[in-house]
Amino acid sequence: MTYASVNPADGKLLKKFDEINDKEFEAKIATAQACYETWRHKTYAERAVIIGKAAEIMHKKCDEFARIMTLEMGKRIGEARGEVEFSSRILAYYAKNAEKFLAPVKLHPTHGEAHMESSPIGIVFGVEPWNFPYYQLARVAGPHLMAGNVLMVKHAGIVPQCGIAFEKLLIDAGAPVGLYTNLLISHDQSDRVVDDERIKGVALTGSVAAGKSIAARAGQNVKISSMELGGSDAFIVLEDADLEHTIKWAVWGRMYNTGQTCCAAKRFIVVEELADKFLEKFQAALKALKAGDPMDEKTTLGPLSSEPALLQLLEQVKQAIAHGAKLVMGGKRIDRPGSYMEPTILTDIKPENPAFRDEFFGPVALFFRVKDEDEAIALANDSDFGLGGSVFTKDVARGKRVATRVETGMMFINNIDWSDAELPFGGIKNSGYGRELGDMGIQEFVNKKLVRHAVMDAPA
Repeated sequence: MTYASVNPADGKLLKKFDEINDKEFEAKIATAQACYETWRHKTYAERAVIIGKAAEIMHKKCDEFARIMTLEMGKRIGEARGEVEFSSRILAYYAKNAEKFLAPVKLHPTHGEAHMESSPIGIVFGVEPWNFPYYQLARVAGPHLMAGNVLMVKHAGIVPQCGIAFEKLLIDAGAPVGLYTNLLISHDQSDRVVDDERIKGVALTGSVAAGKSIAARAGQNVKISSMELGGSDAFIVLEDADLEHTIKWAVWGRMYNTGQTCCAAKRFIVVEELADKFLEKFQAALKALKAGDPMDEKTTLGPLSSEPALLQLLEQVKQAIAHGAKLVMGGKRIDRPGSYMEPTILTDIKPENPAFRDEFFGPVALFFRVKDEDEAIALANDSDFGLGGSVFTKDVARGKRVATRVETGMMFINNIDWSDAELPFGGIKNSGYGRELGDMGIQEFVNKKLVRHAVMDAPA
């Protein structure tokens, strides 16, 4: 694998990085293990000094971190700044709350007294994607470092400078060498990390194929893992929805990060009574987006993260049409330098069409008309994925009933605002297992130990 920064806004190579050799590879794991033997005994307050300082640095150097991200994967600069600030908040959140989240929990057995206590397990190996180059790192670093573990992370090949910058952030905050290690490694070396007896847990965010491979390897080694594997989230619009409010969320939900978001709105399921009006307004809003330099604050449509990502998406659209889908708008690359694609809407997607099951990771919306609420829920549940979803209705009680019936890890009523450090993030089915963020996120890689004291005679 080559680690290379290529600016997707113009296709120009920025910088290349070599993979580490086997000697460096072994040295890094040994350093991480040595660090763990010290870090695990630090108090929460001592750990919080470093993680809290990292949060402060991210906030103060927001523009610097954001610029690297925009250059490497094309995220519009305003969105990039927002991600940096959110990542800072996540680190600060765990620095403040980790001790409370992992405090001993008193139990009430029939005889004597008992409690559950939490302790770190060792080195956690993270495999992280390019679409949120800092947020993905912060949401494993914040909880698992504060829990007393140490991290080794293989970041995506197209964002090496983001990975290096995050490692430097921790060192600048006072972290001991080995607390957080950015690994420029091959797939073969990645497998060897999972196999290494010093690695005690594996956290991956990525494709279903990557998740199956890494989860299987972790399982063979009897190691705990968490998997976040993407989604094809339903955006349900009921007949009593506030249309203007709904359209704004529809555009944001599909086009934020140029549609390259696991929990983006991807399948727009609209009750027949509102379908024509919704489609008309949605199409007009997407047509108003203008491609431009993602460094320019005025740009409303950025590039996809890479040329291969664009070509894959174009092929998916081509295959969807070949299997009977109707192209309402878009479907082509934009005639300009860089990896830009027109906002696209597909309709008339039948169950036998590959598009019915696929995840479209970019500015492509799948539109479905349904008869009523029950049909909307049935279609939402007819998916191999189960990450997130949303429902739009003026009746909040109705929205809650729909949310309960949709089979997914997260549901949002009249919004898709998942970006809160306090909210657990994760899904079911092919979207994976485990949770990140919130108080649940810090529980994934700790030993839950029962301690019981009772005065009683042994059974005869």
